[in-house]
Amino acid sequence: MNKNKVVNHNISINCKILLSQACYSHNDAQDCLSKNGTYFNRTCFDGNYSLAHNLSFLVRNMTKKPPAEEYFGHYVLGESSGIEETGGIRWSLALCLVLAWVIVFLCLSKGVQSSGKVVYFTALFPYVVLVILFFRGVTLPGAKEGILFYVTPDWSRLATAQVWGDAAVQIFFALSPAWGGLITLSSYNKFHNNCYKDSLIVSISNVLTSIFAGFVIFSVIGYLAHELNVKVDRVVDEGAGLAFIVYPEVVARLPVAPLWAFLFFFMLLTLGLDSQFALLETVTTAILDRFPALREKKTWVVFFLSVLGYSGGIIFTTNAGVYWLTLFDKYAANFSVLIIAICECLLISWNYGAEKFLRDIEKMIGTKSYAWSLFWTAMWKVLTPATLVKLSLLMQPTDEWGPPPKLATFKTGDPAEDASSEYIRKNSFDNPSFNVTYTFETAI
Repeated sequence: MNKNKVVNHNISINCKILLSQACYSHNDAQDCLSKNGTYFNRTCFDGNYSLAHNLSFLVRNMTKKPPAEEYFGHYVLGESSGIEETGGIRWSLALCLVLAWVIVFLCLSKGVQSSGKVVYFTALFPYVVLVILFFRGVTLPGAKEGILFYVTPDWSRLATAQVWGDAAVQIFFALSPAWGGLITLSSYNKFHNNCYKDSLIVSISNVLTSIFAGFVIFSVIGYLAHELNVKVDRVVDEGAGLAFIVYPEVVARLPVAPLWAFLFFFMLLTLGLDSQFALLETVTTAILDRFPALREKKTWVVFFLSVLGYSGGIIFTTNAGVYWLTLFDKYAANFSVLIIAICECLLISWNYGAEKFLRDIEKMIGTKSYAWSLFWTAMWKVLTPATLVKLSLLMQPTDEWGPPPKLATFKTGDPAEDASSEYIRKNSFDNPSFNVTYTFETAI
């Protein structure tokens, strides 16, 4: 059976004891699945089997996967069946990673003077692309439905802890507090630079940019939902699924598709480089401040860190790379950055002293009112660390180790089943009042 097809099956089976030894054998099931068959009642049925031994095998409908999903999952990533199957290195990805680190090295090798000029472009170019994509997106059919889905709140979600945790993580990734980049880059400012005003400008502009980017994304998602004749929530995705599957699927349907694809992916490249500049500059500055003798050899320090960063990224270029990426993204970065932020607040406000820290700031930007000082003292000492501790406790690990578009859970309790397309299995017993329905996914 074609692996590019998603087949929905309706299977009706009579069995006295569900998944008992009389109906099920784990070894036989594994062998059947390896042959792309469907196993039940100690029998292996292939895709051509239609009706035998009380089993009705009816192909209800067949739909193709989006080409973008096939291309990204199989051709680009060559993803394995799970994180435990590392596979080999995808050399196309490894070479792209080399190119990215070469660009980072060249831009940072001469210090902040050279990287600062590049950042002007990498920071401003995405806004130009967002404006272009916005005007293109809102003119597409179905854009209204996508935007309405975006701006219509679901107040019930505010009662879930995961929403607040995701919101906190989003702020940490968007504004980069506790990552060290803001402290490192601001250290190059003049002493009397108004850092308080800068922080307000950055925070407000970040919120406005995020809201505006939401209109850009959901306008084209609404268009894709219109084209596929499905609801918007059926199209919405996150992370790599949104950037490399959903959005490319939309772009492919637009006139002059290569132009829109180039603008979108070049924007992603500039955003990634912009973040990488700050992260690597933070590590470089910390090393040079700790070992001043290395300042004359900064180029070699940056080169060594670039090689080290590339070596650490090799695992993400393997067949299981997307699983490792999801693992690091959901388990390593999210929780650790909250812990770092809590430690920063406690060390500065309680160890160094919030009052002393406020006096240092007033030396730079001038004396402020008592109410201003009291507000920030309370924020640093009590409210911010308490909120972060509460959020870190609410954030629960999830089992989403795999790519969101492909992996799902099922309720049969049988780990032999895999994930790619949907089967619906109904079991009828001798007792007509006992009818159980299971939904699971398996690879064809």
